Amino acid sequence: MPSLTRPKSLPTTLLALGSTACAMGLVALSAPALAQDRSVYRCPGNLYTDQISVREAAERGCKTLEGAAVTVVQTRRPDAPKPLASGAAAASSAGGPASRPSANEGARIDPAEQRARDTDARRILDGELRKEEDRLAQLQKDLKDASSATPERQAELRAALARKEADVAAIRRELAKLGATP
Repeated sequence: MPSLTRPKSLPTTLLALGSTACAMGLVALSAPALAQDRSVYRCPGNLYTDQISVREAAERGCKTLEGAAVTVVQTRRPDAPKPLASGAAAASSAGGPASRPSANEGARIDPAEQRARDTDARRILDGELRKEEDRLAQLQKDLKDASSATPERQAELRAALARKEADVAAIRRELAKLGATP
């Protein structure tokens, strides 16, 4: 029968285990305290850091933040525009969905597509001009009919008429930028 050996002394073993556990507990408790002792500095340019020494903070003109919680928000940088792959270039020449390059790609627009866009813009502006000229004529008529209206109402109509005239002039300027109709 194997013999069982008795530990040296039960109280000595418990004492050794207790002191080890106590030391581990102190280390665990002191870690957050050490992290909290590190000062956070607010430097010029709204730079917040805890990575510099007291001397460096003084040299840079940083101020210590006392009792203020600092929250760090991680953000992702926007992705850079991706170059066109050979398949996308083939799709654009075939008139596929990639035929309309975005403004940030810096690609030139096909002259035929630009003419189509200009024609659409001109058609839209012509329609807007007709509507605004009709409204302008109606406001002019309303102002003539308002001779018996209150001075406040006449002032409102004059202001509306001035705004409408400015709108019509702006549409005409936009049409002039597009050039003569084809």
